[in-house]
Amino acid sequence: MSRITASTQRALRIYAGPKAQAHIREHGLLPAHIDVIPGAAGGPKGLILGPIDRFLFGSWLPQSDQPIHLVGASIGAWRMATACLSSPVQALGRLERDYVHQDYALAPGQKRPTAQQVSDSFRGNLQSFYSGRISEILHHPRYRLHVLCSRGKYVLRREHALLTPLGYAMAYLSNALNRRWMGIWLERTVFSSLGAHALNGRPFATDDFATREFKLTEQNFLQAIQASCSIPFALQSVPEIVGAPLGAYWDGGITDYHLHLNYQGLVLYPHFQRAVVPGWLDKQLKARHRPTAFLDNTIVLAPDPAWVARLPNRKLPDRTDFVTYSNDLDSRIRNWKIAIRESQRLADEFANWLSRPDLDRVESL
Repeated sequence: MSRITASTQRALRIYAGPKAQAHIREHGLLPAHIDVIPGAAGGPKGLILGPIDRFLFGSWLPQSDQPIHLVGASIGAWRMATACLSSPVQALGRLERDYVHQDYALAPGQKRPTAQQVSDSFRGNLQSFYSGRISEILHHPRYRLHVLCSRGKYVLRREHALLTPLGYAMAYLSNALNRRWMGIWLERTVFSSLGAHALNGRPFATDDFATREFKLTEQNFLQAIQASCSIPFALQSVPEIVGAPLGAYWDGGITDYHLHLNYQGLVLYPHFQRAVVPGWLDKQLKARHRPTAFLDNTIVLAPDPAWVARLPNRKLPDRTDFVTYSNDLDSRIRNWKIAIRESQRLADEFANWLSRPDLDRVESL
């Protein structure tokens, strides 16, 4: 598919909670106003946020000097950690390239890589990606990183061929009845950089769900990032993390898919859709996709669905593409690159809006 023809169709939509709308109406939106930036789970969907990330961390946020909390789960944790490196534009560009070009040797007849294959490859990639640079992230002068993982309890405490599917079935049923009840089987685990503890802790309340908090250190950084990205059944869990209790640690998106958290301060949220879904097991529970008071201070930057429909396959890149193009790596890479190239419009439109804010473009979240 060739480059999408330019049109007057806007790529970006801007949504805001009531308090965030009031802030924009009274003060506009400046880099110095931002307190929190979340990064959601969502696998390849996060690739379209690369241009916005590079704009925010490369040129816009450096115009201010206040501390900012970066909160991430899964690919969002990888994005937010990378933004803390001393050359964020180059580092975020490498993350994008590495993700797009990931490839796994499949045996004849094999449709997809095993969880061990993916985990071993990802572990090696993380070690190479952050080699010698973890201290930059943990001691960034402004950014305070919070990596979210999901720790299994009871039958989910250890990964097991039979007990793990059973445990997730029970977690699903518990969550369907009451989101808090999923906390019987899985707890939110937050690993925060030393700077975060030294400043003023985390930027969100944790009384909504079973939560434990630990320091993010040089000894556990790679483990925490790997665990935060370990999608159940697609990757293996991380069996232990230094400085935290024993247990199987999985993708942070299970407990906090889109980081629908009770935030403190003004939140700028580059996202790949309007809805901020609480947990991975809530994807089919549409009633939980609505905004709550937790998001009153939140500004969401998301692609217009009509723009998404003009991308290859009429959708954002997603994990199903690994299976769809299992024997056609070149086509997957080509289509993902088209989507990434077109997503530069999201960053450009946001930059243009910042230069001449139009309140009519800010929709209710």
